[in-house]
Amino acid sequence: MKRRGFTLVEIMIVVAIIALLAAIAIPNLLRARQNAAESNAQATLRTISTACESYAAANDGNYPTSVTTDLFGATPPYVNEDYTLPANNPRQGYTFVCGTMTVGGYSCTATPGTAFATARTYTITTGGVLQ
Repeated sequence: MKRRGFTLVEIMIVVAIIALLAAIAIPNLLRARQNAAESNAQATLRTISTACESYAAANDGNYPTSVTTDLFGATPPYVNEDYTLPANNPRQGYTFVCGTMTVGGYSCTATPGTAFATARTYTITTGGVLQ
């Protein structure tokens, strides 16, 4: 009687091939996730900057002094959500802080969390200059 099935060597070869494919794919997936988070951080900073510039255009060149009251609390609001609130941070691994907001200008920063230790920090300043 002939036995049917796989030998131990055949199964070990298949497991080794799957492990090799996983070793190649996982770093690429993590890198793609980090790139997506960085792109989202840049887009969010541009959204805040556009709202600040629109606010200044409507208020005789005076920039907002608070995201919460001047941009989010306006009627109609300049932004749909307050990105700087603790409830909204972190967003895809980034924390957003608008440290300098005066009638003369603004500066907002996106800082990566511990999930993306190698990710970059981004800052946008008056005039929409992203650094």
